[in-house]
Amino acid sequence: MTTPGAPSVFGAVHLGYIIIETNRFTDWQRFGTDAIGMHHDSLSHDLMRFRLDDQECRFLLRRGPAEDVVTTGWHIDDHAAFEQIEARIRAHGVPLAAGTDEEAALRGVERLLRFPGPKGITQEIYTTPVKSAAPLRMLASAFVTGDSGLGHVALTSTKPAQVRGYFSTVFDARLTDYIDETISGVKLKIRFLRVNERHHSIAVAATQGLPIDPIPTRVQHLNIQAATLDDVARSYQRVHELGFDMALSLGQHTNDRELSYYARTPSGFEWEVGWNSLVIDESTWEPTTHQGISIWGHLPVGQTIVDRLAQFRAGARSLARLENTVPALSGAGIPDN
Repeated sequence: MTTPGAPSVFGAVHLGYIIIETNRFTDWQRFGTDAIGMHHDSLSHDLMRFRLDDQECRFLLRRGPAEDVVTTGWHIDDHAAFEQIEARIRAHGVPLAAGTDEEAALRGVERLLRFPGPKGITQEIYTTPVKSAAPLRMLASAFVTGDSGLGHVALTSTKPAQVRGYFSTVFDARLTDYIDETISGVKLKIRFLRVNERHHSIAVAATQGLPIDPIPTRVQHLNIQAATLDDVARSYQRVHELGFDMALSLGQHTNDRELSYYARTPSGFEWEVGWNSLVIDESTWEPTTHQGISIWGHLPVGQTIVDRLAQFRAGARSLARLENTVPALSGAGIPDN
């Protein structure tokens, strides 16, 4: 989707922060700090942040009714790549807006630009994160960020080729692999897209045979990567002990080999804590298709995507809602081979 001959920004892009809108601040604080084990900073009655490392903000929570992810922020390595992405977006006639100084400060960055993204999730880019000198107060020992970025975002979509086209146009995202899975009789093809060494920063699950998006939230799950297996096991135990819902039990994925579990956040979407995901070697990697999401484990606990898919398949076809893929940037999309 990139103009032939134009320099690629692949490798210079890293998932940097996530903005969540919620009215459940008390539950989110307990979930983020006491269960998952992140560092918490309260900014005001209506704003709080979580840190994973020395970057001042990795998750910004603001008070509001969405109960969902509303923005993803992408760290761009240098001004040349930043300006190249900006020029691409302008060339496709998509509006950009500069963030105010106050907005940049809340996100822990020096400057930012925002533009529309798939499924109504605003996309933001920035070049320089603000580092915090304050020591981390976390139950976890550490999280894996750095060149791999924050983690990943998983979406469901009725227009997966267009979503893939969007992230290819904007960030030169590459296809890592596919997973074919059948849940409650519904066939899923999940596309995994990378923008750097992390196996994927974006996952897009497509439903075949359903005219609707079966997940009520914009994102199906967020992922962060713990530094040690002990961190995963201890947070898994804390989620149970504190009474938060577990969506999928401990298991290991077929494609990135990450060992992980999925908890349900106070806003309803899922939160994956993983460990030891493989790092892509660009010189040798070739996309393949895997059958099933897990080698072992990841068993449903309570209501999960399994239940939701079954419910929507049985009786919610009338609830179809328009999915915006930002056609100016997604174009005709990138179909499967």
